[in-house]
Amino acid sequence: MDTAERLIQSTQELLWERGYVGTSPKAIQQRAGVGQGSMYHHFSGKPGLALAAVRRSAEEMRAKAEAQLSAPGGAVERVSAYLLREREVLRGCPIGRLTQDPDVIASESLRAPLDETLGWLRGRLAEVLAEGQARGELPRGLVPAETAATIVAVLQGGYVLARAAGSAEPFDQAIRGVLALLSSQAR
Repeated sequence: MDTAERLIQSTQELLWERGYVGTSPKAIQQRAGVGQGSMYHHFSGKPGLALAAVRRSAEEMRAKAEAQLSAPGGAVERVSAYLLREREVLRGCPIGRLTQDPDVIASESLRAPLDETLGWLRGRLAEVLAEGQARGELPRGLVPAETAATIVAVLQGGYVLARAAGSAEPFDQAIRGVLALLSSQAR
């Protein structure tokens, strides 16, 4: 792994653990095992490196989601596979957590990949649900975009509940609940 890659991965991990303010250039350099000169050779500074790390986290989140959402099977089955996949629940969502970071939200460039990724997820879930409607799996009265927004809100809220409780159980309850609601609509 080259130096730039180590810097990006280290920044991803630190942003997920500590947020933007808690991620100092020194901490990034220590985790990546590189010196200050190497960091500034590859990136203009912490904001540029943080942006590269946020974009990488967003790409990884999309790839993981797409793996389940594009798999064979019905709409409810694919959405269930996505929601039930293994996650580090108590760490929270690497994208969702950053939306709660005031410094990230204050930066249009750092906030943009978060909004784009969560928007993509809502849109992709809505596509899967619309496919389910077209195949007769889900009723015509279901509004795919609104249902997709609800699924994402429950997922992100489940992370918050789990972190507050120090237990994955509230997350699991939220996911089981939204899946029960979705399954009750399936034909």
